[in-house]
Amino acid sequence: MTKFIAPIILLTISNVFMTFAWYGHLKFKSSALWLVILASWGIALFEYCFQVPANRIGHEVYNAAQLKTMQEVITLIVFSFFSVWYLKEEFRWNYLVGFALIILAVFFIFKKW
Repeated sequence: MTKFIAPIILLTISNVFMTFAWYGHLKFKSSALWLVILASWGIALFEYCFQVPANRIGHEVYNAAQLKTMQEVITLIVFSFFSVWYLKEEFRWNYLVGFALIILAVFFIFKKW
């Protein structure tokens, strides 16, 4: 993996774990809150095992603002798939418009001015 691609792959894996840690318990509303908190923390450990190296490796070629912007875009993409396929929620047109505006932010963050 190149230093340009590795952070993107690692951040994507990290975000899959993060999304399950933060939102996966919504399908288990009858489970005790303390139990889902412990499960979420257990899942989050794996998130950090990918997120920390992603930022460490990524900071060699990207600045912190660029890394954070990438992470947010990846989060939106992962969450969109997660909410439709795992939570069975509808993806609405206004979500797409909002996400497009966030993608516009990517242009401004990564553009060399």
